Amino acid sequence: MKRIETLREKMAEEGVDLIVLAPGAHLGWLTGIRPHADERPLLFCVTAKDAGFLMPSLEAEDVRRQTDFPLFEWSDAEGPEGALEKMFETFSIQSARSIVIDEAMRADHAGLIQDRLLNAKRQFGESTLGALRARKDEDEYAKLKRNAQIADRAMQKAWDIMRLGMTELEVAAIVRDCFKEDDAVPLFTIIGAGGNGAMPHHHTGDTVLKEGDAVVMDIGAGRDGFSSDITRMAVIGTPPDGYLEVHAIVEAAVQAAMAVARPGVKAQVLDDAARKVITGAGYGEYFMHRLGHGMGVEVHEPPFISASSQSVLDENMVFSIEPGIYLPGRFGLRLEDIVIMRTDGPEILSSLPRDVQIIS
Repeated sequence: MKRIETLREKMAEEGVDLIVLAPGAHLGWLTGIRPHADERPLLFCVTAKDAGFLMPSLEAEDVRRQTDFPLFEWSDAEGPEGALEKMFETFSIQSARSIVIDEAMRADHAGLIQDRLLNAKRQFGESTLGALRARKDEDEYAKLKRNAQIADRAMQKAWDIMRLGMTELEVAAIVRDCFKEDDAVPLFTIIGAGGNGAMPHHHTGDTVLKEGDAVVMDIGAGRDGFSSDITRMAVIGTPPDGYLEVHAIVEAAVQAAMAVARPGVKAQVLDDAARKVITGAGYGEYFMHRLGHGMGVEVHEPPFISASSQSVLDENMVFSIEPGIYLPGRFGLRLEDIVIMRTDGPEILSSLPRDVQIIS
C-alpha cells in the first residue's frame, strides 16, 4: 500500500523502528481498516520490512476479508501473550530501539509493547503518522470540500426555517435532517441562544429563541470518512446592544489570522494575530480558547492553532480559524471557517459569508 511505504520513508527519516497502532483514526487512515475496539488487544505493527495485526479471533474473519496483512490470532481462552511473542519473533520487533505508540491506544494495551521493549525510546505519532495525515492529498481535499458544501446547505436551511419561538433543539433538528438528506452523519449541532452562546461548548437544549437573541450555530457532519465544521451567527430580530461592534471585531480577528497564514509560519503566529485584534478592542479576557484545530479523518487533529503551538504550517494542511468573544449573561460570538493552506495563503472551504444573519 502506498501509505505504508510513505510511512516507512517517514520512519527512516525520523529514526523510528516500530509503529504500533490501535483501532482508530491512525489505523483507518493508514489501512482503510476500522475494526471493533474493546478490551481485547488488537494492535497493528509496522517495521521497516513487515506489517501485521495482533488479532483477537473474534475479529479475525472480518479483517481477513479486508486485507492480506498477516494476522497473529489469539482467543479468549489463550490470551494475547503467545500471539504477541510470535509476532515479535517473526518481525524481529525485540530489536526495536525507537518506537511510536498510538496516542489513542488504551494504556494496558500500550503496556504490552512497552513492557517487552524497556530500553526503547517511546514517542507518539506526531512526527510520523501525524505529519503525513496533516498534509491532505487531492482526494482528501475533494472530500473535505464536499463536506463543507453540505454544511453550507444545512446552515442555510436552518436560517431559512428558524423563527422566533423555536427552541434550540428544533433548530438543531433542521440542521440534522438536512445533513441526512445529503447522506452525511450528523456529528454535532451546537445551537446557543442569547446567554447560552457565551458558553463555547453549550449543550443544545430547550431554550426558546427570543427577540434580540444572538445565536451561535456550530455544526458538523461526516461523509466519506471526513467531516465538516463551521460556525456562523444568527440574530433573532434586532441585534442586542453591542452585538454589531463585537461581530466586527471577531471578523477583523479572522481576517488578521488569514493575512499571516502562509506555509512556513508557526501556528502560534496566527493565534497571536487574531488575539491582538480582540485584546486591542478590550475583549481579550473573553477569548478563552485556542484559535483553531486541524481537521481530516477526525474533527480535531493536528495541527492545533494555539498561543503555545510550535507547529509549522505547511502546504495542504487543513485547519480551522475560529476566534470568539463570549460575554457572560449577554451573548457569545464565534466565526469559524475551515481552510486548506496553499502556497499563497489559505483557501476557505465554505462558501457562506460570515455576515450577520438576521432572522425576521
